[in-house]
Amino acid sequence: MMKTWLAAGAGALTVGMSTTVLAGPVTQPGEQVGLAYGPLPQGVYAINTFSTGRGDARNSPDVGVNVPILVWSTGYKVLGATIMPVIAVPSVFVGTNNPAGVANQDQSYFYNPFIGNIFAWDLGNKISAAYLVGAYVGVGDRGSLCNGAPGAACIAGGATPVLPQVAGTSIRNTGGISYTGEGWNLTAALTHILQVDDAPRFGGQVGAALGPIPNSDGLYIDLTATKTFGKFEIGAVAYGYTDLPVNRNRAIYANYQKQGTFAAGGLIGYDFGIFKTQLMVTRTVADRGVGPFADETRGWVRFIAPLYTTAAAAVAAPTPLVRKY
Repeated sequence: MMKTWLAAGAGALTVGMSTTVLAGPVTQPGEQVGLAYGPLPQGVYAINTFSTGRGDARNSPDVGVNVPILVWSTGYKVLGATIMPVIAVPSVFVGTNNPAGVANQDQSYFYNPFIGNIFAWDLGNKISAAYLVGAYVGVGDRGSLCNGAPGAACIAGGATPVLPQVAGTSIRNTGGISYTGEGWNLTAALTHILQVDDAPRFGGQVGAALGPIPNSDGLYIDLTATKTFGKFEIGAVAYGYTDLPVNRNRAIYANYQKQGTFAAGGLIGYDFGIFKTQLMVTRTVADRGVGPFADETRGWVRFIAPLYTTAAAAVAAPTPLVRKY
């Protein structure tokens, strides 16, 4: 049976497409729900989370996000915490639903890769905690939509940035705590994203046309409450995101509009032994501002598998203190 201790790795983003000045979230809101925080047995683990959704607003795009993660539980410890390096290379898929007369475009982009480390503690009594720190390195695709106008016409007409977050590097800090006794997974995780440059710029001609991209720091919360019955898992999940205040005295933020969302839904999972899968459906229950979060329904599927684990060492038979000859 697969262990249920699963430390959240890294995420991608939800795409923002609007002429309003917005700062999209760096890590996808909700990408940690369903996971528990804590030390993994020594080995290498793969976690892949795919989600797709579309806002209710007319002409909202279909947005898919795939987050493949590798976690290496080294077995080494520092200050009592298991050291677990993590890497992720997320990707984003966008299918437009433009009004009549405007050509649709299906596009895909690699997001900035994430490199970091998880420090995981077993606190006893089925309670554990972890701290994830790392960076989304700003080397991803620039990402822009041209509304059907390719090449020079796109630049002249003004490209729309699909992935404004990709323009720069950002630092991620996540703290989480879990209770996993008696088949429960009760987990809360809080994430803070710090922009290294709050006004980065894409390279090349498109970057010159777009100019600096306003990005804000962000705060995320992910909540999980599930119960395992044999090989089945069922429960509820919820997540929220808000961007943090920006400097309104800077011209780049003159038309900036704050964003935020809170969504909730259900989870069902099954443990196949060699891997575990989870299915979720979430629905926005509150939102602020415009963009991709307004009244969105999103479906999720996750696969979790150990690629390599170290077999437990055989326990030697105790040697008697007194022998008879």
